[in-house]
Amino acid sequence: MSVNKNNHGPSLSATVKPPMIGMKLEHMDMDVTRLSLQPTPHVVPVKAESNEVKEDQKGPAAPTSSFNEYARVADIHYTPANALTQGFTMVEALKTSLKSLDIGKMRQELWMKELNRLKSQGAPATMIAVCGATGAGKSSLLNAILDENIVPTSGMQACTTVVTEIMHHQKSTIDGKIHFLTEDEWRDELKVLTDDLIGGDGHVKHITDLRSAAGVAWAKIHAVYPSISQDQLAQLSIDQILTSEPTTKCIEITSLLGTTEHVSAPDSKTFAKALNKYIDAKGQTQHATKKPTKDKNKMGEAGDNPSAYWPLIRQVCIWCNSQALSTGAILVDLPGVADANAARNAIAENYMGKCDRVWVVAPITRAVDDKTARDLMGDAFRMQLMMETITFIATKCDDVSCSEVIRSLSLDDEPELENMEAEIARLKTETKDWKKRKSEAEDARRDVKARLKQSRATLREYRDHMKALKNGESVRITLTQPSLVQCSSGSDSCSDLDSNSNLEESDSSDEQEETHTSAAAQKRKHGTDRSQNGPAAKRHRSSKPIGADSGPSMDINDDLMAVDVHDLSQCEKVDLELSTEPNVYSENNVPDEDVADEELEEVTVDILKAKKVELAQAIKDDRTCLSDLSRQCKQASAELAALKKHQSEAQKKMNAFCSLKRSEFSKSILKDDFRNGLIDLENVQQERENPDTFDPADNIRDYSTVDLPVFTVSARDYVRLTGQVKRDGDATCFSNLEDTGVPELQKWCHELTVAPRAKAARELLNQLTTFCRNTIGYLKGVNEIRNLFCATEPSLVGTAAGSDGTLQLPKQISLPQTVSLRKATAADSLGNGAAAAETALVKPEIFHQLSKDCVADLKECFRAALEAKCKAGVARASAAAVETADSSAAGMRWNTYRAMLVRHGSYRNCDLNEELTTPFMRQISRSWAKVFASDLFASFEQATIKVVNELTEEAANFAVPQLKERARRQCELTVEVAKAALDAMLDVAREKIDDDQKRISRRLKPFIGDQLVEGYERALEEWGPGSFARQKAVLHDYISDVKSDVFTEAANMLLEGLSDAAEAVGEILKASVLELAQKIEVNMAILWEMRMGNDPQQEKARAEAMKMVKTVLRQVKLWNAAEELARQEPEDLFVEFLTDPESDSYLSSPSP
Repeated sequence: MSVNKNNHGPSLSATVKPPMIGMKLEHMDMDVTRLSLQPTPHVVPVKAESNEVKEDQKGPAAPTSSFNEYARVADIHYTPANALTQGFTMVEALKTSLKSLDIGKMRQELWMKELNRLKSQGAPATMIAVCGATGAGKSSLLNAILDENIVPTSGMQACTTVVTEIMHHQKSTIDGKIHFLTEDEWRDELKVLTDDLIGGDGHVKHITDLRSAAGVAWAKIHAVYPSISQDQLAQLSIDQILTSEPTTKCIEITSLLGTTEHVSAPDSKTFAKALNKYIDAKGQTQHATKKPTKDKNKMGEAGDNPSAYWPLIRQVCIWCNSQALSTGAILVDLPGVADANAARNAIAENYMGKCDRVWVVAPITRAVDDKTARDLMGDAFRMQLMMETITFIATKCDDVSCSEVIRSLSLDDEPELENMEAEIARLKTETKDWKKRKSEAEDARRDVKARLKQSRATLREYRDHMKALKNGESVRITLTQPSLVQCSSGSDSCSDLDSNSNLEESDSSDEQEETHTSAAAQKRKHGTDRSQNGPAAKRHRSSKPIGADSGPSMDINDDLMAVDVHDLSQCEKVDLELSTEPNVYSENNVPDEDVADEELEEVTVDILKAKKVELAQAIKDDRTCLSDLSRQCKQASAELAALKKHQSEAQKKMNAFCSLKRSEFSKSILKDDFRNGLIDLENVQQERENPDTFDPADNIRDYSTVDLPVFTVSARDYVRLTGQVKRDGDATCFSNLEDTGVPELQKWCHELTVAPRAKAARELLNQLTTFCRNTIGYLKGVNEIRNLFCATEPSLVGTAAGSDGTLQLPKQISLPQTVSLRKATAADSLGNGAAAAETALVKPEIFHQLSKDCVADLKECFRAALEAKCKAGVARASAAAVETADSSAAGMRWNTYRAMLVRHGSYRNCDLNEELTTPFMRQISRSWAKVFASDLFASFEQATIKVVNELTEEAANFAVPQLKERARRQCELTVEVAKAALDAMLDVAREKIDDDQKRISRRLKPFIGDQLVEGYERALEEWGPGSFARQKAVLHDYISDVKSDVFTEAANMLLEGLSDAAEAVGEILKASVLELAQKIEVNMAILWEMRMGNDPQQEKARAEAMKMVKTVLRQVKLWNAAEELARQEPEDLFVEFLTDPESDSYLSSPSP
C-alpha cells in the first residue's frame, strides 16, 4: 500500500511493499494480509543544519531525519510514546525549516527558544520508591521485573543499605555509577559504628547476633579494615582506624571516598562481576564471623584478607534496556532498615519525598499482620503522599502450606480443590499398586534367576558327566542324583578328572552374570575352605568290581576322590563352590552314608542326553519368563516415574490453587486495612479541627471508592520458569508465568507512566498547534499586509530592521501613547522633527508588577492559612514533648536506647524526633494540604490574561481601516499564543511550589533532631551502673527546658521556608513574563512591520517554510484525533476529516 498525497485515502497495491525509512511497525506479529493493508506513511525529510553555510547560499541541506506523514487517523497507532517521538521529530523539522528565514533578531530568537523548549521537554519519568524490610524479597522482585539479574542479592549489607536507582536506556549494555561517601561522611559513620561496637567498659561487646547493631557495625568495619581485630578496635581512634591498613590499601580506600566509579558490561552476568568488585570481596562473609586468633593484638598481614568497599557506597545508579522500564518508570530500591549513615538516610528520605509512587513490599506470609508494612503505609501518609500513589506488593507467594491455607480459609468444600485432592489420591493409589507390582515382579525375577543359575550349573554337570562316561573317567557329582559312573574304558577305576579341562559355557548373558558370584562367600556359606595352598589330601578307597557284594560295611565315608581347586578353571571353581553336599563317585565307589542303602541306578549317556534336553527346555522357558518379568519391572519403573511426575504436577497445581486463594484473601484484607487506616487518620484530623461538630458516623468521603492496588507475586518461580537463573531447579508452585504475578506487575509499571506521558504528549501537540498557527499567521500576514499597503499607500512601505535587529515602525504609522504601549511613533508625527524609535513596544514593567503581586499573594495565603495553626501546633507539641520522650524510652532496652542517642534520636523503627513532631504535624497537616491543593496562581492567571487582552485591543483599535479585520484575527491569535505560554509558565511555577512545600515539610523532623543534639550528647556522657536511668533523666530534663523554644523555632522555620519558596517562584515568573511580553510584541508587530521584500531566495524559503508548517499542523491534528480514537470504544467512534490547513480557519478556530 502506498499513500497518495493528492487524495485523502490510501491506494492499494497488489504486492506488499517494504516500509519506508522512518516507519515503525508497532506490531511485528501481524500477518501478511494485515501488513498488505497497512498504509505506508509518507516520510517528510528534515533538512540538516550546517555550520558551514556561506552567506550567499542558504539553500536546503541534505535530509538527516524524518517524521511520518499519515493520510488518515485510522493509519496511526496511537500511544503517548509514539506521539512524543513524532512530536519531537516535527519540532526538529520546524526548527530546521524556519532557521533560514529573515524575520528579525527578536522573532528569530523567540521562535528558536520556543522550539528548543518544546524539544527539551522530553518524556516524563515516573519515579517509584520500593520500600520494605530486610528479607522482604525486594531485590529478587526487581530482578524478576527487569528480566535480568541486575540488582545484587548476595545477602551482603550493600544490598539492603544502599539506595539503588534503576533507569532505562536504549543501549544494549548495562551501565552503572557507584557513588561513594565523602571522607567526612565516612568519619561520621565510623564514630557511630564504634559506639555501637564498644560497650561502656571500653571493651568490644560480645556479638551473638550478626543482625544486631554491634554485629552490623563489626561487619562494616571488618569489611573495609580486615587487619583490625576486635580488641584492637577498642584502642584505636577514628584517625588511627583510617590509617590502620597498609599504605597502599589506605591510599586505595581514601581515593574512593567522594568519587564515582563507572561500570559497563554487555550482560547481567558480566555486570554483576564488575559490580562485585565494589560490593563484595572474596572471603568477607567467612572472615566476618571468624573467631579472633589467639594473638589478638597481631595485625593481619597485608593481602591476607582483601578489603570490601560496600560500606563506603552511598548510592548506586543503574541503566539497562528493560522492557518494564521502557515507558519511563524509574525503580528506586530503598534501604530495608534505617542505616547508621546519615547520608544514606538523607538520600532515602529525599527519594521518599520526590517519588511519584511508593511500592510497599512484604512477604505474603506476614503481609496481613506485618507491622512493618503498616508502618510503611503510615510513613507514606506522613510524608504528605496522596493515597493514590501507594501500591502494596506481597512477595514469596510460592511459599505455601496447603494444609494451613485450606484450614485457615475453610476451603475443604471447594469443588476444584476436591477434584485436585481426588486426583492426588488416585495417583497415590496407582503408585502404591505399581510399587506392589514392581516388587512382585522383582521377587519373581530373583526366583527365576536363582532357578536359572541352578539349571545352568546342572546342565554343565550333565555335560561333564557325559564326557566322563565317554572317556571312562571319574567325575565329581554335586548337583544331580548320585549314581555310578560306567567308565567307557572298562578299567577297574577311572582316572582323575583333568583339572585343566575346559567346561562348556552357556551363551546366555544371564549365566555370565551369575558366574561372578563371590567364591569366598560361597565357601563361607557351605562351611568349607578350599583356599588353602597345596593339593587336597586324596583319600583312596578299596575298589571292587561292579556287581560284587559290597555289603553294608562298605567304606564310603572318607575315601572320596577330591580335586585340587588350583587346577580347575574359573567356571569349574564356581561350580565347585556352589555345591552344597559334595560327593565323588566312580565305578567302584558308592554314595555317602545318607544314600548308602539306596539302590544305585546306572547312568548312561542316553539318560543324560534326555535329561539335558529336558533341562535345556526348562532353561529356555525360564529365560522367556525372566525376559517378561524384566519387561514388567521396566514398565513398572516407567509407570512409577510418570506417576511421580503427574503427582508432582498435581501437587504443584494444588499449591498454585491454594496460593492464589491466599492471595485473593490477602488482597481483600489489605484493601480493607488501608481503607480503615485512612478513615482513622482523617477522623483524627477532623476531631482535632472540629471537636464540637465532629461525628464519627459521618464519613468525610465515599471510602468504598478507595481501592489500594495490591499485587501478589512469586519472583522465584518466575525466574525459574523463564530460565533467568540456573541450578535452582524447577518451579515449586506455579506452572505458568501469569500466575506468578510478575507479568501483571510489569504491566503496572507501564500503566503508572501512561497518565504523565499522555499529559505530556497532549501538551506537546497543543503547543505545536499554537506555534504552527502563529507561524502560518505571520508568514501569510506579512505578504497580505505588504501587498495591501503597496496597493493603497505606496509611500507607507516600512524599512527593514534597525541596526540592532529590533523591530521598527513605518514612519507614518502611529500608536496610542498609553500606559501599556511605549511611544513608538516617528518625530514628524508629533511635529518636532526628531526621529527616535524605541526598542520595545510593550512595557515590561506591567508584567513585572504582576509577578510581584503574585509573590505577595502567596505569602499572604501562607500566613493566613498556617500561622495560627503553627502556633497551635507549637502549644500542642510542647505540652506532649516530655511525656512522648518518657513513653518512648520506657519501651526500649538500654542498648537500643543508647543506639538511638548515638544517632541523635533515630534508630531503626525507633524515631523519637518523629514522635515529637507528630502532634505539631497533626495540627497543621489538614490546613497545609488544603493550601497546596488549591489553585495558588488563579489571581495571577486572571490578571495576566486581562493585561494581554487590553494590550491586543489597544493595538487593534488603532489599526488603519484597511487592517481592521486582519488586526482582529491577529489579536485572537496573539491571545491564544499568550495563553499557551501562560499555561506552560504556570506548570513550572506549580511544580516548583509543590516541590518546595514537600521539601520544607520534610525539614521539620531533622530540624527538631538538630535542636536536640546537645541533649542527646549530654545523655551519652552517662556511663556505668545505673547509666540507663540517668540517660533518660538527662534527656527528660533537657527536653523539658527547651521544648517551647524548639517548636517555636521549628514553626518559624516552616513559615520562613514558605516565604522563600514564594520568592523563588516570583523569580521564575519574572523571567517568564518578560518572554511573554516579547511574544505579544512580535505577534502584534505584524500589523506595522513590512520586512519582507521581493528577495527571490526569501520568497522560496518562505514558501518551503509554509509548506512544512502546514504539513506539521496537519499531522498534529491527526495525532490529536488519534488520541481521541484510542480513548473511545470502536463502535462509538466517528471521526470527521479535519479542516483543510490551506484555509484561513487556522487563524480563527481554537486548537484541539
